[in-house]
Amino acid sequence: MSEHTAGFGATFEVLSAAELDRVKSLYAPLTDAVRDLIDATIWTQADDDAVADAQAAIEAVTRSLREKTRSAGMSYLIDGHPIPLGNAAIGLCNPIAPPMVVHREDDGRCWSEFVLRSAYEGPPTLVHGGVSALLLDHILGEAASEGMTKPRFTGTLTLKYLRGTPLGPLRAEAFVDRTEGVKTYARGFISDAQGITVEAEGIFIQPAWARDAE
Repeated sequence: MSEHTAGFGATFEVLSAAELDRVKSLYAPLTDAVRDLIDATIWTQADDDAVADAQAAIEAVTRSLREKTRSAGMSYLIDGHPIPLGNAAIGLCNPIAPPMVVHREDDGRCWSEFVLRSAYEGPPTLVHGGVSALLLDHILGEAASEGMTKPRFTGTLTLKYLRGTPLGPLRAEAFVDRTEGVKTYARGFISDAQGITVEAEGIFIQPAWARDAE
């Protein structure tokens, strides 16, 4: 591995495809297990002893995992594309992330299919509106930044909630509508099997330091 410091201050470990496969095989199953733990914690009605035993076991595991940690802000880079570990939408090591796996088409359109479970609930059986905003912010940003290879950050994000988004399998899509100077305009939506539930429009800004570097 080698290190690379991006213009916005983050430090990346540059990985080969084989090294990325190793990282995924090591950390992704652990992250999935913690997602299951979160879901079980929400719904459990275990008795006092079982809850106390679980808490003690979780605290012990937490201590063991904290014995060796990476630097804050450290992430991975492969073929010029960042692989953020802690990102709340796609983070490989973040059990709060659904996760979204974002796919890019040749025309620049981005899409992702994912499942939102109980941790994302707002009204009973429905996704919290703020979670919808988070996921749309991310996938519109993916489209605007050309797969996170161009520094373009959210300036404004406008959402229109058409109906409640149910927990369960969902799809998000986004595309660039147009670019005007340092502003890129992106649009997208979240949908379920019955159609679109939330629409979004966003303006993404190229920061001053990136303009100066051109």
